[in-house]
Amino acid sequence: MTDKDRFRIFIVDDEAPARKDLRRMCGKLEGVEVAGEAGDGPDAVKLVRKLKPDVVLLDIQMPGLDGFQVVARIADMDRLPAIVFVTAYDQYAIKAFEVHAVDYILKPVEEKRLAQAIDRSRRIRGGAEPGPDLKALLNAVGASSKRLAIRQGESLVMVNVDDILYATIESGSVRVVARGLEGAASFRSLDELAKELGGVRFMRVHKSYLANVSRIYEITPWFSGSYKLRMEGKGGPVIPLSRAQARELRKLLKW
Repeated sequence: MTDKDRFRIFIVDDEAPARKDLRRMCGKLEGVEVAGEAGDGPDAVKLVRKLKPDVVLLDIQMPGLDGFQVVARIADMDRLPAIVFVTAYDQYAIKAFEVHAVDYILKPVEEKRLAQAIDRSRRIRGGAEPGPDLKALLNAVGASSKRLAIRQGESLVMVNVDDILYATIESGSVRVVARGLEGAASFRSLDELAKELGGVRFMRVHKSYLANVSRIYEITPWFSGSYKLRMEGKGGPVIPLSRAQARELRKLLKW
């Protein structure tokens, strides 16, 4: 096998031990080579554009740019690498993300699991299997790079959209509840806010509630086919899930 025939892998992780471990595991796979690595988002964008690897093993939470922002900044390449997310954070693994990325691997990474992801990436690049729809992936995760202004008294506080748990409408005003804070948002309706947020991670779960699906911790039956959603974790806020929207959420989360 010539160097030209080798399947080229690029590793992106802000932790050197994690990169070393991935490099070691990739070294055991036949017909592949590690073309390079990066420890942050900006370097990843620069080197992926330069080296044009076949697949990128991409962490999500990193300094400079997160993994989703890295994908957005290489989306205009002539031939995009396959994207395999490798992360310790399972809250990003909504089925919509998993379908549009080639794969989504949780740390600690198992050698067999990594080999499966690389093999699928190779089949996609070789045309033996349909590839992911990167535009759909970007639509699904695009909200992660946005920020939203929330009014608290006379001040405006900037909040990362990914930190928003839910929004509700009270007395004609949109109230946003995020990690550690809440306040009013300058939108006339939940529909207007949902349009601004974009992507599939925010879903209308009730006529008066818009929820960040990736922040749902627990789903509990309530009455007449409706449910209650506990957001973020044990002790987190609880919001209603209507019977009609429960059907849609069930499809999305495959529950």
